[in-house]
Amino acid sequence: MATESLRKNYHRYKKVLIFLLLLGSGSVFYWLLVRIGLIFPLWDLPEILCITNCQNEEQLHSPPTGNEFLNYNQLLDKLLPSARDKDKISILIEKSKHRLTIFYDKKPIKSYPVVFGEPLGDKLGQGDKKTPEGILQIQDLYPHPSWSKFMWLNYPNPQSWRKHLQAKTSGQLPWNVAIGGEVGIHGVPYNADNLIENRENWTLGCPSLKNQDVDEIYQWVQKGTVVEILP
Repeated sequence: MATESLRKNYHRYKKVLIFLLLLGSGSVFYWLLVRIGLIFPLWDLPEILCITNCQNEEQLHSPPTGNEFLNYNQLLDKLLPSARDKDKISILIEKSKHRLTIFYDKKPIKSYPVVFGEPLGDKLGQGDKKTPEGILQIQDLYPHPSWSKFMWLNYPNPQSWRKHLQAKTSGQLPWNVAIGGEVGIHGVPYNADNLIENRENWTLGCPSLKNQDVDEIYQWVQKGTVVEILP
């Protein structure tokens, strides 16, 4: 009887161990797929599937009129109100006009010239060299060894995943293409302001400004700053 009981317990524990090993290896495999951008984080699933918060994004900013760069020859520090609140700072990028504008309390304050990778079309997947469109946020910011500063955007977000999956189901993208990432606003290599002046779209999809401009903006943004990107 004791031997039979031990045998049953052994088989029971063996099944539990196999289950735990499969669960662990499956979890590791899932997180590898998330890391390389082939599958989305599970906590984003309700928003991706339009179960929650799925209304169409509304444009947040009214762009400055014309094609000029608003107050470009003036210091941002002098243009902002004396009582500054970083929570009221936001950014609008218009790809067609190669223009990035700083807003304070939804009012345009100063514009800068900006370039991209492939300026036409929304980013759908890794390697397309396009800049994502829509409402994003700065999720981190730090000095960059090659491009002065880096203001890292929260791409991919749930809206990005929704567009990415729609592109795959419609046949616009192959299923083995990852969504991509590491999109941020940054400067240019040392002494390469001519890339901006000549509107050379040299990046892999990141918005790029002159180093002096990205340095100026960097002082006034923070994690959570809204960045709206229009076609």
